[in-house]
Formats: sequence, structure tokens, C-alpha cells
Amino acid sequence: MGVRHRLIKKSPKEVWAVLADGTRYADWVVGTASSYPVRGQWPQVYSAIGYEVRVGLWNLTNQTVVRACEEGRELELEAIAGPLGTARIAIELRPWGEYTLVIIDEHPLQGVGGFLHNAGLEAFIQVRHRTMLKRLAEVCEEGRGESRSTPSAPARPKPA
Repeated sequence: MGVRHRLIKKSPKEVWAVLADGTRYADWVVGTASSYPVRGQWPQVYSAIGYEVRVGLWNLTNQTVVRACEEGRELELEAIAGPLGTARIAIELRPWGEYTLVIIDEHPLQGVGGFLHNAGLEAFIQVRHRTMLKRLAEVCEEGRGESRSTPSAPARPKPA
């Protein structure tokens, strides 16, 4: 199973603030170079962000859609990676004293990833999650204020 956890030395409210900012996705999600709003108000259900993955000379753009959200507690996403398929990513925040226990559960749903889901892929997911949770902890605990994300799409106009 692609489940991993980490204790982050910040309150659930502080960790949620990072998760609830779709433009910060690339700051902690392994493999993404930038992220930007696509639809709706992140992290409301059915909202989406686009993200860019750079592999050598190629830039791939994909989307992540919010499938379920319980503010401050749980965020369930579907990452859509074109021909590679889709994956379900559930992020749960649990108060742990004054800190937050973050649990990530990821599983391929459709496409090549779902078809080739095996022990090797699970090992890869575990390594990816270890790095991803480390980055999330750094963003939250060290207060990395500046986003690494560079918008590739035009910014949405702000409401009047």
C-alpha cells in the first residue's frame, strides 16, 4: 500500500494553509515544476490545478482535481497524467499534541499506472512520499514563504 506518514511540528491549521494553496503544490509535491489554478477555488470539491512536470527537454502539463475535502482535516485528490493514467491521493491531517500527523495514501486508479501496479511501483511511491512529506514539513516548519512555482497559465482575475 502507498501509505506513509510524518509528524510535522506545526498545528493542523498551519499545515492546512499550505495544502489549501494550490499555487504551493510544486513546493512540496515531488516531480512538479510549477502549479497554477485551472478551475474553481482550490481546495473546493471539483476545483483543479494544473501542474508542469519537466523531464529533460520535455514539459508535460497535467491536472489534479479535488474529489473530497473536509477543511482542515482531509483532502482527496485525483492526479490526471494523460496516458499514464490517474491516481488517488488522500491526505489526512490528525492533531498530535500541538503538532500534526500527516498521512498520505496514494494508489493508481486508471491507465498504465493502474495496469502496472506492483511491488516495484509501491516501492517507488514510498520513496516519493518520503521526499514529499519531507518537503511539506520544510515548507510548513521553516516557513518557506516564497513559492517555487512559476505560473504557466494566466492568473485568474481577482473578484471586485
